[in-house]
Amino acid sequence: MLRTKSGLPRHCGWNVDRVDGKRRVRFRKGAFSTYLTGIPWSEDFMRQYAAALEGVAVERPSEVGASRTIPGSFDALCVSYYRSPEFQRLKASTQAVRRNVIERFRDEHGKKPVPLLGRAHIKQIIGGKSETPEAANNLLKVLRVLLGHAVDIGMIASNPAIDVQRYESKGEGIHTFTEAEVAQFEAHHPVGSRARLAFALLLHTGQRRGDVVRMGWQHVSDCLDEYLRSLGVRSILSVRQEKTDTPLLIPIHPALADVLAAVPRNNLTFLVTERGKSFTPAGFGNWFRDRCDEAGLPQCSAHGLRKCAATRLADVGCSTHRIMSMTGHRSLSEVSRYTKAADQARLAREAMSMLIEAREQKASAKLSSIEPMLDKKRKKPK
Repeated sequence: MLRTKSGLPRHCGWNVDRVDGKRRVRFRKGAFSTYLTGIPWSEDFMRQYAAALEGVAVERPSEVGASRTIPGSFDALCVSYYRSPEFQRLKASTQAVRRNVIERFRDEHGKKPVPLLGRAHIKQIIGGKSETPEAANNLLKVLRVLLGHAVDIGMIASNPAIDVQRYESKGEGIHTFTEAEVAQFEAHHPVGSRARLAFALLLHTGQRRGDVVRMGWQHVSDCLDEYLRSLGVRSILSVRQEKTDTPLLIPIHPALADVLAAVPRNNLTFLVTERGKSFTPAGFGNWFRDRCDEAGLPQCSAHGLRKCAATRLADVGCSTHRIMSMTGHRSLSEVSRYTKAADQARLAREAMSMLIEAREQKASAKLSSIEPMLDKKRKKPK
């Protein structure tokens, strides 16, 4: 295993804890970070390190010693929020995402007093992220929740983040796989590879990575619908989405069935790591991005296939509600952009065809009007 100059494993470094001034080991990989406890390279430390490589956060020592935080500070507010019923009710995956945003903000502003934070300060903080508007919007969203909790516990009288304007989204968010990119990935990763299995599960179910990594043979049952069977559908996949708790019954596409035919039935999940264990959602996301890189598609990701699945459904004329029945989206607005894009393309094709047909009809009518004149000239005696 690679050691850094500090003598720690890769992605680790010493960091002075803002609460008690002690040096602690901090793991950082991309946007994810967490503290590791214990003696570096010890058995317990390496267990935490392995979990961190999969994107699983370790409880922060500053939260264990929460009584040492400065009353009225952001440190104290964060500790209180993490213990609140609102935070505890969130799905584990949502907790991890929100905690990462909060901790990055807390690194810079943890000791500052919450009551002195005004709307102008928040505008300045959000404005400092103008080059990454999505990150700015995510931070603002979390600050609204965090400061709303500060109001609930009496730390401040009103929420100064409520009226701060969000940035308008300039792009389409996470890149959607195009059909050309789908073909390129399939050409590089043949049927029988783990990469192709992951790809097929994502594309043909339209589910999130956190749901795909939990799928296994125990979720598959026979398809009894005669019409679907006439189309080549033999099985149904039962899914209960982790994020929304929505139960779904998804017919298994024949292309996915072909890939699943090579998957053994002795594992709890279809997808397993090289060590034979189930993936964590974060670990799977990182692993799949590497497979995209191998296929020459660095702009692509697992979520891009979920968007591709929704786009395909919209392109063949599926209504918003039909798309939602497959993807499990709970908001019409989340899906409407797919149907809107498909409708725009269809309407544009229809408009162009009408324009061309009208031109041809006009030309035909003009030709018809001059035909009698040409006939008279041909019949005129010399």
